[in-house]
Amino acid sequence: MSTYAAIESEEQQKLRWQVELEFVQCLANPNYLNFLAQRGYFKDQAFINYLKYLQYWKEPEYAKYLMYPMCLYFLDLLQYEHFRREIVNSQCCKFIDDQAILQWQHYTRKRIRMLNAVNGNASSQINSTSGNNIDGMVEQQQPQPQQGGQASTNALGGNMQNGTVTSSNSQQSQIGQQQTGQQQLNGNSSNSSIVPNQSNAGAPLMQKI
Repeated sequence: MSTYAAIESEEQQKLRWQVELEFVQCLANPNYLNFLAQRGYFKDQAFINYLKYLQYWKEPEYAKYLMYPMCLYFLDLLQYEHFRREIVNSQCCKFIDDQAILQWQHYTRKRIRMLNAVNGNASSQINSTSGNNIDGMVEQQQPQPQQGGQASTNALGGNMQNGTVTSSNSQQSQIGQQQTGQQQLNGNSSNSSIVPNQSNAGAPLMQKI
């Protein structure tokens, strides 16, 4: 088969791909399987080998083109001789067809319930995660006792006390300087009062000379 595929043209490969895609999807119909079984196709070894070859449609790169994925389930069943022998029976075919119809009827509702359950679980997880994040942010934003602020307050108080002490010292030094200046002024005035007395005492001497 690989040698034959190598000599196919691009157009032939596209046509073969379309034919195989259509045939594989036809396997999703149990009535068509019953038709093939009654015509004896499932007893032909070449046709059985062809069914094995078609299993490449189960790969994701090919399965994405299937509109009826149930065909892959029947393709797996056709690999077993027991199923190929039983599908000839019309009652077996009718039972499978009824089950397939029930599945298609309830598939939408089952799918919606499943999606709602998944979305509900996802939303609850998101809400719990966001709630934990908000609690963490609130804890981080709560004010913490600042020891540095107390130390700075103590330091500021110490500086204020030091300022008052220095200011009192400076006032005392200014008062001392004023007292010293007054004493000097008093000393000068006493000396000046003494000097005239000396000059007066010396006046008779000058008169005698």
